[in-house]
Amino acid sequence: AQQHVLLREGGIIWHTQGSGKSLTMVWLAKWILENNASARVVIITDRDELDKQIEQVFKDAGENAIKRSRSANHLMRLLEQPAPRLICSLVHKFGERKAEDYEAFIAELQATPTNATGDIFVFVDECHRTQSGKLHSIMKAKLGDVVFIGFTGTPLLKQDKRTSLEVFGKYIHTYKFNEAVHDGVVKDLVYEARDIDQWLSSPRRIDEWFDINTKDLNDFQKAELKKKWGTMQKLLSSKSRMEKIVSDIQLDFRKRPRLSSGLGNAILVASSIYDACRYFELFHQTEFRGKCAIITSYDPVVRNVVMEDTGENTETEKEFIYRIYTEIVLTGYKTETSTYEDWAKEKFKKEPAQMRLLIVVDKLLTGFDAPPCSYLFIDKNMKDHGLFQAITRVNRLDSDDKLFGYIIDYKDLFKKVETAVAVYTTELDYDNFQKEDVDILLKSRLEAGKERLDDALQQIEALCEPVQPPKNEKDYIHYFCGNTEIAEDLKEKEMQRTTLYKMTVALLRAYANIIDEMAEAGYSDAEITYIEGRVKYYLNIREIIKNASGEKIDLKAYEADMRHLLDRYVSATESRQVSHFDDNMTLLDIIVKAGIHEGIGSMPGGIKKDKEAVSETIENNVRQKIIKDHLLDPAYFEKMSKLLDELIKARKAEALNYEQYLEKIAELARNVNNPANNSDVPESIKTMAQRALYHNLENNETLALQVDGAILASKQAEWRGNVAKENMIKSAIYQVLADAEKVEVIFEIVKQQADY
Repeated sequence: AQQHVLLREGGIIWHTQGSGKSLTMVWLAKWILENNASARVVIITDRDELDKQIEQVFKDAGENAIKRSRSANHLMRLLEQPAPRLICSLVHKFGERKAEDYEAFIAELQATPTNATGDIFVFVDECHRTQSGKLHSIMKAKLGDVVFIGFTGTPLLKQDKRTSLEVFGKYIHTYKFNEAVHDGVVKDLVYEARDIDQWLSSPRRIDEWFDINTKDLNDFQKAELKKKWGTMQKLLSSKSRMEKIVSDIQLDFRKRPRLSSGLGNAILVASSIYDACRYFELFHQTEFRGKCAIITSYDPVVRNVVMEDTGENTETEKEFIYRIYTEIVLTGYKTETSTYEDWAKEKFKKEPAQMRLLIVVDKLLTGFDAPPCSYLFIDKNMKDHGLFQAITRVNRLDSDDKLFGYIIDYKDLFKKVETAVAVYTTELDYDNFQKEDVDILLKSRLEAGKERLDDALQQIEALCEPVQPPKNEKDYIHYFCGNTEIAEDLKEKEMQRTTLYKMTVALLRAYANIIDEMAEAGYSDAEITYIEGRVKYYLNIREIIKNASGEKIDLKAYEADMRHLLDRYVSATESRQVSHFDDNMTLLDIIVKAGIHEGIGSMPGGIKKDKEAVSETIENNVRQKIIKDHLLDPAYFEKMSKLLDELIKARKAEALNYEQYLEKIAELARNVNNPANNSDVPESIKTMAQRALYHNLENNETLALQVDGAILASKQAEWRGNVAKENMIKSAIYQVLADAEKVEVIFEIVKQQADY
């Protein structure tokens, strides 16, 4: 793009939806403004929400000087002045003059061009849309000799190619769907077509009933009645269909892991504002009340309904829409639809459990990025760019439990899954794209789910293959935690354990995703039973290794949904015993507070039945604590590490009986878990920081207290990371120790102390 700019050549940048197109726009604009003193950049969009979004993206990137135009006249005034250099605007502001003859209007503009100041570069977002037509010609006529660069998230269709290439030029760069999915920049999409049975299940019997009940009417009367009956028939079948779709979506929210956990949410695309309101009313009567919003272009003003006929004591479509908006949708927002929309969108992005579903028609189907959004339910006829833009609303990255973006199609938009993208790819510009470039875009949901589950099971079995037979709990502990006599083993095998934890999570998520449809996915009864057993088996192994390594707490950061999945999809096993201890208590906490035997009792059954497995589990937990807290007091924890080594050797040499060993390991665990319990310091050493200084200054009581006093006298607020403030503390310590090398060692310990 920079080379094109230097040559003053326009072009098109196609970066697949969700891959950072707006950021490319930001970086290119910044580069142009920094390298061309007379340059000005105008960002053009065709939707108000995109205009706001582009402005926010630039501000988030530190470009606060961006100016958003309020109108066409305002934009022209901005361009006639030397500043601002960065402007964003809606394309419709170029066509505000309601002229029937656009060609004459363009000719008039060309005869009297706007006196725009500077070297203007125009970035056109979603350039495949209206900008390729007459409005774009108006832009060109108004702005004169400018460089146009088009940005799009979808490749050009053949019918767009000519006008787009005339306006912008060739492709500058492409980043295709399969590349983005392969790179992990966006999520792959999986597809499922669904049929909803109509209420009118037997047209023949309905016609028979109609004929019997209208036998006394003449042909004209029958024809008139049939017109009304046809409308009623359509209405009733449609209402029944909508109710079934609502029930269908409710079921998905109960059984699909990503939706039922509250970490993900969904968008429902309705075919009209009227249908969207009917859907909203139906959802409003369910548990979605207060957790569902409708976002359309409708503006609820009284003039929309004052002329409506209400003589038959029935509600017209316009009256229905007005009532839904004024009585339900905008409660608390009066008629401020923009405020309501902003609230709903923000909640949808930030609090998916509290805003579970957005019902839309056209809005939010382009340029709306919401990482939690995982499902798109389509009940609207769509095609080409509109369809491609819509389905990529669900491909944004989020937490690692988001496996795919899911497309649920109630309109049979894709006749066959294997040729699902043919509706689009057959119209592609084949000079630049081949069908295989986008084949990866859509997969059958069950096919993709089965593939994911098979891969997850295969990977975890391959990881555990080297475990020595007979592969009991002790063998797994040896493989994933190492030899307790070798202090470095536990740390060196940390990555191996982390891989096990992540693979177990992946297996459980993949299993939960198709647990109710495994037969439909192609598994036999024997395979289903086998997989269920393997999932429970590896969950138990994971729990054993977490206990045996002392990593029970540290792993919660990346498995926020694990408890939900276990509760819903896996029956309670031995590894999930209900304990009277706090879930956040470590094994060492339990040993310290309740005793060694209570600690052993809290272990999974497979461990506590084996004395050697119990011993190694406690030893690994003590070792883990020593490794974790070593920097707080290196000398003390080095001493604890040596005591642990001696105790392990004594156990293995059978120099101690089991009860003696348990007594000594319990005492060591208490001292490691809470060094303050150890009475190895003088009474004058009061704080944990003083204790650390005492241990690391060769147990010199006077020196430790002097250094402590020097630190307290010299430290300033927020000194960590501030070089000048840190040097003041180092200088104060040096005044006591007079040893620069020792100062650096002690200072690293000082940084770890909460007392300072």
